Amino acid sequence: MMYTSSIAMGVGITTVVIVTVYLALGSVVDEPAPQVEISTPRDIGEIDSQTMTALLFENASPVLGDESAPVTLIEFGDYQCHFCNVFFQQTKSAILKDYVQTGKVKIIFKDYNIIGPDSVDASYGAHCAGDQDMFWKYHNALYSNWDGENTGWASYPNLKSIADEMPGLDFEEWTLCMQERPHAQRILGSNADARALGLTGTPTFFITSPGGISSMTGAKPYDVFADVFDSALVP
Repeated sequence: MMYTSSIAMGVGITTVVIVTVYLALGSVVDEPAPQVEISTPRDIGEIDSQTMTALLFENASPVLGDESAPVTLIEFGDYQCHFCNVFFQQTKSAILKDYVQTGKVKIIFKDYNIIGPDSVDASYGAHCAGDQDMFWKYHNALYSNWDGENTGWASYPNLKSIADEMPGLDFEEWTLCMQERPHAQRILGSNADARALGLTGTPTFFITSPGGISSMTGAKPYDVFADVFDSALVP
């Protein structure tokens, strides 16, 4: 089952070059990524199962939910992305309540930094918090502080403020992680996985279960996710 959306953020070949440069060297690009209409992800039937598993599950966040949940929701997102924030604000809490907390679905987040250098720093911030088992707490704080695309809300000073104000987070340890960039290969790898899947926009979701894999793009309503989950959960 494949769902597509004509309303989302996308990128072209130029963005691939930009992403590679500012991920490898740090946040040095001031120009925002170009924006084009989203296209359909690559036909997942073209990819062998072993490769598909690696593209979806490697270079990812910690699992949110029960590790043994039969269905996995994988989100490729950018912390500055408008529609990623719409999904977070309007849909995710209901999915957590009805499917994640009941042990039916687990969630994984993968970075696809297509909007600008602040998106990359935000990814580093979440993974550095993850070193202290606080990835999802920082992830949620990022979207709770969302204030547009390339507006500066995710600048490094603001990311530091989020970390400094987060209860239980060792700010000095987080800052050292941000300076040393130990998660560079994870973030580079996640972006490479997204491109290998043919993704051109965020958010893009993959839903895996013993019955197969489906995908959808854009900030779909809760009912759309529920229908896919319920179908995947049928024995």
